[in-house]
Amino acid sequence: MKGWFITLEGPEGAGKSTQIARLRDYLLRRGIPVVLTREPGGTAVGDRIREILLDPRVSEMALSTEVLLYAASRAQLVEEVIRPSLNEAKTVLCDRYVDSSIVYQAFGGNAKRNEVVEVNRMATGGLMPDRTYLLDLSPEEGDKRLKGRDRRKDRMELKGKEFHRKVREGFIRLAEEEPERFCLVNAALSPDEVSDYIIRDLENHIFKSRGREDHKG
Repeated sequence: MKGWFITLEGPEGAGKSTQIARLRDYLLRRGIPVVLTREPGGTAVGDRIREILLDPRVSEMALSTEVLLYAASRAQLVEEVIRPSLNEAKTVLCDRYVDSSIVYQAFGGNAKRNEVVEVNRMATGGLMPDRTYLLDLSPEEGDKRLKGRDRRKDRMELKGKEFHRKVREGFIRLAEEEPERFCLVNAALSPDEVSDYIIRDLENHIFKSRGREDHKG
């Protein structure tokens, strides 16, 4: 029996890293084997690509290059980490996945959506998550949170307000198109409230709908 594939998506500053770590800890307490990973990166190859993609000094990257680099990192992650882990009945938690490419490169960057989808279908072999938690947050609140962090902004975070407005709208559009996969979460709530909401949905959507009561305590 294969494991579950769960992704967290959202605009900059939405709190994905915090929530995915909390979700991992919750699943481990339930005795469920978990693999936590992120995009871009998650492998030696992917981490090298990540350095290029997020380097704020890289200002002249063609959009097609960006699309292909994200897809290349993703292909390596699926081949090396995600698919083998799922085949070992482990639950995979991934910070960003295909939806981020569609939103950032197509909605935000004006690449052709069908081309982004097709490139990523080839990169992933069509592998999509069982459940995607979309942490929704306004660009203004996201920027406020980023300014409070003790690090410089990366290349994607430095893009303008209009870009990040399109990103948020793109994520909501995807959630509306696939309501059976997406769970929209108000990321403006406190971290505890967001975590509780995700865990309740996970128990209702995954544990019950897939009949995996053996994982319940």
